[in-house]
Amino acid sequence: MAHKAGYVNIIGNPNVGKSTLMNGFVGEKLSIITSKAQTTRHRILGIVNGEDFQILYSDTPGILKPIYQLQKSMMKFVDSAISDADVILYVTDVVETFDKNEDYIKKVEKTSVPVLLLINKIDLIDQEKLERLVDKWKDILPNAQIFPVSALNDFNIESVLSRILEMLPESPPYFPKDTLTDKTERFFVQEIIREKIFLNYKKEIPYSVEVHAEEFKEEEKIIRMRAIIYVSRDSQKGIIIGHQGSALKRVGTQARKDIEKFFGKQVFLQMHVKVMKDWRDKDINLKSFGYEQK
Repeated sequence: MAHKAGYVNIIGNPNVGKSTLMNGFVGEKLSIITSKAQTTRHRILGIVNGEDFQILYSDTPGILKPIYQLQKSMMKFVDSAISDADVILYVTDVVETFDKNEDYIKKVEKTSVPVLLLINKIDLIDQEKLERLVDKWKDILPNAQIFPVSALNDFNIESVLSRILEMLPESPPYFPKDTLTDKTERFFVQEIIREKIFLNYKKEIPYSVEVHAEEFKEEEKIIRMRAIIYVSRDSQKGIIIGHQGSALKRVGTQARKDIEKFFGKQVFLQMHVKVMKDWRDKDINLKSFGYEQK
């Protein structure tokens, strides 16, 4: 049997469950998940290997209308995911409106790439409403094959996987067969810390934060890490640190536990907070954080 390989790129609006689906397909927690929009900022590759296939899943930021340069860079990741896909998974859910970010729906409609439309969170509605939803999406994206799914309950995910395998082009593997992702270990440390910031702070704070793993030293029994949390304004630094450092300590404790699970090893984590004025709108800062487009 010929070997198959290809990019299966996951796109859709914020909070429809793209990252939960990605992690479910890959079987590992690669994408951070919170209930807040715009949690995913990068395009994250998760690689699933079989004897005669290699699926390159690609999680992307939620579609939005950019306000600042960071968001423009995020949307470039989405654009690239549409253009280089072998299969597109367009994810919606049972609560979002059909007219949300219509320009991207039109891009998906015009593509020659096979599209699987996943209607997520179907456990939240009854069968009659679901059928009306499916009919509406058939009108909007007539060339897409529709799969009602529940990422949280792992419902109908196997059917999606079977269809993906049918649609993959014949190709040798793109990566060695023991590869899980294209991202570095430092990247996942940064993402875990950023996830805890999203979970512990409100309003604008999580969206004004970037994390850089400045030091990563692996010893026989422990990994020593130092991470810098960058904020946009002086006033945000005190909020991140909290009274007598309590807020930062809480984030550090939660992050360290998850990082230890990720690496299966004891971790010593130091974190510091620095101000990088208006980093979200400065190309040189965005480039240093990995948002530059090739």
